[in-house]
Amino acid sequence: MFDLSTRRLYLCVPIRDDLARFLPSVIGAGVDVVQLREKQHSDAERLAAAAVIGPICRDLGVPFIMNDSPELALASGADGVHVGQDDVSVARCRELLGEHAIVGLSTHSPEEFARSLPQAATYFSAGPLVPTPTKPGRSGTGLDYALACQAASDRPVFVTGNVSALNVGELVAAGLRHFVVVRALTESPDPARAARAIRSALDEALSEI
Repeated sequence: MFDLSTRRLYLCVPIRDDLARFLPSVIGAGVDVVQLREKQHSDAERLAAAAVIGPICRDLGVPFIMNDSPELALASGADGVHVGQDDVSVARCRELLGEHAIVGLSTHSPEEFARSLPQAATYFSAGPLVPTPTKPGRSGTGLDYALACQAASDRPVFVTGNVSALNVGELVAAGLRHFVVVRALTESPDPARAARAIRSALDEALSEI
């Protein structure tokens, strides 16, 4: 079982044609959790992508998380699942995947986090800190919310929302420790270089606390 408390840089990646090249390059540059986050493609297409992602993550010692569906997580041999507030319950995920699987749960408000904390999630996500195209229609939660979640939680809280090499150091200095990246890598012309820059800024900031 993976210890997520030591994992810092969590990538959400959609289905893309170059997964077999993209993933090793960004994992080698510092990504240490990978989620297949895909809202548009069919279950068959998601399983086909998972068949590429899973072996890469296993070979490189990185947990592989499936978004939304514990059934697909089970079918694909993923290390766990990430669900939102309106998806299948954490309890159902545990029923299907077992006590040792990774189960992540999204939160976007103090009320949601308070309801989530007693649940048997492995980790939580908090955010987005600012509005982002990956969460259309959702307003930013701000830094104070993420800090409050982390202070109240005995499990890792991964922060979402426009994390980049330019701001991750400031976020660490403010008190945050675990970060989700999406567009900073998936839309970069040089994903490995972008991942290396984020990880370098993150590690440097952590070394100073």
